[in-house]
Amino acid sequence: MSEDKTAAEQIDARIAALDDWRGATLARVRAIIREADPEVEEAWKWRGVPVWEHAGILCTGETYKAAVKLTFAKGAALADPGGLFNASLDGNVRRAIDIHEGETIDAEALKALIREAVAANLARPARG
Repeated sequence: MSEDKTAAEQIDARIAALDDWRGATLARVRAIIREADPEVEEAWKWRGVPVWEHAGILCTGETYKAAVKLTFAKGAALADPGGLFNASLDGNVRRAIDIHEGETIDAEALKALIREAVAANLARPARG
């Protein structure tokens, strides 16, 4: 994709190119993330990975043949009362949510996780 496009335009194009359940799922999680944090910033990194940021990375939205994966940069430090984390559970820092075809997304639990990730980023001491 062209580097002249904004991150939002590149994410729009990725969603449109995924003309199956994965595109619909990525669009849905994107909408939930934006609802949870209206100040969220979108980025396009690492040769084509949608990234949502607020005072640092909140999560990435990778698409694979069998799953849409939301990887939370500091997921191991976040409470997950909704039990959304189901991948990368043995790492020291990251945690992920793999969403498979036909699975529903618990929007309220995902919003809570996004808000907690924002709070964790904002609580981090400033580097200087």
